[in-house]
Amino acid sequence: MAVYILSNRKIIRHKGERVDSFSNEEYSIPNFRIAKCDFENYKEPTAQAKKKKDYTNRNILHYKLLSEPEKQGYEEVLDVLLSEKGIKSSPLTANNLGGTQRMFYELYKNMSSTKDRSDVLIFIHGYLYDFDDELKAILDLKKVFIDNPASPVEHILFVSWPASGSIIPLSYFDDKASSINSGTSLVRLFYFYTQFLKDIFSNRDLAPCNQRIHLMAHSLGNRVLQSMLYSLKRENILRVIDQVLLLNADVSYKVFEDSEDSFNKLPLLANRISIYLNRQDIILGASQFTKNILTPRLGKNGPSDIAHYKDIVSVIDCTFVKDDLLDSFKYEVGNHWGYLSSSQVQKDIFQNLYGIDRNLITSRSKDSENVFTIIS
Repeated sequence: MAVYILSNRKIIRHKGERVDSFSNEEYSIPNFRIAKCDFENYKEPTAQAKKKKDYTNRNILHYKLLSEPEKQGYEEVLDVLLSEKGIKSSPLTANNLGGTQRMFYELYKNMSSTKDRSDVLIFIHGYLYDFDDELKAILDLKKVFIDNPASPVEHILFVSWPASGSIIPLSYFDDKASSINSGTSLVRLFYFYTQFLKDIFSNRDLAPCNQRIHLMAHSLGNRVLQSMLYSLKRENILRVIDQVLLLNADVSYKVFEDSEDSFNKLPLLANRISIYLNRQDIILGASQFTKNILTPRLGKNGPSDIAHYKDIVSVIDCTFVKDDLLDSFKYEVGNHWGYLSSSQVQKDIFQNLYGIDRNLITSRSKDSENVFTIIS
């Protein structure tokens, strides 16, 4: 099990600490840095600890930034892997690897060491998260997707982008701009991953691990994904993702149209795309009427036209689900966090991640060829 943070937040050193940390500031840097979370000595904080003013940064969850690689590319990763197999002699070890080299190496080693499902979930968070909020969200995601035996996920890559922690109205537009910048940075990470695949598996002595990688974006995190897709050139896209789950997406309902030239690239990237929507989503309703010039939101209204992609893209209506896991005012009123608050939505997501045929996923009614409603 491994959880990594991929962040383009500013790097700072907190007072009294000897190591670099990610900042809570609403400021992005051009490149993503990578950190690995440490759960070995993790203890669930008490309610009293959570109220303390020092319940920030590593007091929430310990993590360590990976060193930057001394050399770009993945030839050194290949040397280490072949050396470990006794195929090639090399003075290099895993300790010589940094950044994406170290992360991809560790994931490949872990995922290829088992015959059981050991999937990776890439998660892009939404609006109104400072870094401390992100650390708390990582703990929630671990409980739902790693600790739960009903889930095939064993590893999480948490995409941390510098959203605002403020609830003032203008912070939405700050977050929207930041999501665009972060999506552009995320493109580079995608190209690093495809280069890793080419460099490693061009060698016949190394076999793919046959595990799956999934991508999940919630709320304004879909805007980060859209920005990445804008920048991706079709001829460079490889189908390296199994399932893409778009949760309560705060993007235009027209994103799959060719004129948008963004989400219409997803079928080139993934085997299946699922749009989870809630027609009573209060958060997206406010987004539509106060911030997006009355443009219907994908996660509330569904897509305008996906006829070309109906074999790959599914719409899952979560309007009638029960929020039986989290009962705070935020979750009861917002109808925006079903993946955390509803056991029905979670059960549907797990079946999706396992790759069960969309027509065979339980507790769904079929409204049309590719439109479903989750029922009790």
